[in-house]
Amino acid sequence: MATDGTPGRRIRIVLADDHRVVRAGLRLLLESEEDFEVLAEAGDTAESTRKVSAFRPDVLILDLNMPGEPPIEAIPRLRQTDPDTQIVVLTMQSDPAFARDALRAGAVGYVLKEAADTELVEAVRHAAQGRTYLNPSLGARLAAEPTDRPPAPDALSSREVEVLRLIARGHTNAEIAGKLYLSVRTVESHRAHIQRKTGRTSRAALVAYAQEHGLG
Repeated sequence: MATDGTPGRRIRIVLADDHRVVRAGLRLLLESEEDFEVLAEAGDTAESTRKVSAFRPDVLILDLNMPGEPPIEAIPRLRQTDPDTQIVVLTMQSDPAFARDALRAGAVGYVLKEAADTELVEAVRHAAQGRTYLNPSLGARLAAEPTDRPPAPDALSSREVEVLRLIARGHTNAEIAGKLYLSVRTVESHRAHIQRKTGRTSRAALVAYAQEHGLG
């Protein structure tokens, strides 16, 4: 279903971000392009999956920090739901490890929210044509970094170790929040810090890391 750039073809988009104000601003940006059409919006990972299944868009714009299942872990399933839907990640995460994992998972675009006003339209056009788009400065850092980061267990705070142990035991963010008397947002923040410090961004990779260091 992805457009091949033929004149007159509209690029059909589903927009997924958990903040309504952000979605509203992004919709205005996207729909200022005559050949863009935002079919639907989603506020979490599960809703993103439902909207992709229902609308079969050309492009899904996916925020990495939404409630529920971590979006980066859902990318392979979203690609299976509709292989013709290309995924552009839009995120505040500027760590190259996140970009590397998103692209490996099946995304074709990675745009930082701080640059959305200048880069998102181009990234969507690239994606609709099956081409990859990566934030230029992030791409340069990604190319310069070694593929494998050395583990940094000593860099984790005691609270981050607690969160990592519970992740390794299969608990969701909401369950971890309940056990540690924290908000889900705080748990998500701890998880992001753990991912940045360890260089492991998927649940499976975090579980493996915890087991490697006796934290499981």
